[in-house]
Amino acid sequence: MSDLNYLTKETLEQMKEELNMLKTTGRAEIARQIAEAREKGDLKENAEYDAAKEAQGHHEAKIAQLQSALMSARVLDAKDIDISKVSILSKVKVINLGTKKEKTYKIVSEKEADVKMDKISVNSLLGQALLGKKIGDVAEFTAPSGTFKFKIESIGI
Repeated sequence: MSDLNYLTKETLEQMKEELNMLKTTGRAEIARQIAEAREKGDLKENAEYDAAKEAQGHHEAKIAQLQSALMSARVLDAKDIDISKVSILSKVKVINLGTKKEKTYKIVSEKEADVKMDKISVNSLLGQALLGKKIGDVAEFTAPSGTFKFKIESIGI
């Protein structure tokens, strides 16, 4: 079994809905495309049939990936999070000691990460550097573009 996949309840529900859609309407649409392509004659030289079969393979791989992620999912509830230190689902206000800019990030699973929404993966360089730190601590990590230091100003949910 793969590593545990920590998710919020909302993300778990979104994944279940996506899986259901892929298994029902998604599979039906692919089957329709394959049937249409079959009707066009010789399958050896039928590009539409080949494309539909390839799409079916990608579709089934996506289903398998979601099923695997759901099997290893563990739902985290915000009320169970210890805010004395940075952990998954924490909202962390930091100051970049190089630029003096303040930013607030939410530490989330890889499935939920969205940099535009300031949600960073627990497995990212910054996420890993922040984990376990307390208010006042400095998190440091090295990326290809240099070394970065962030001072933790506050931790919340």
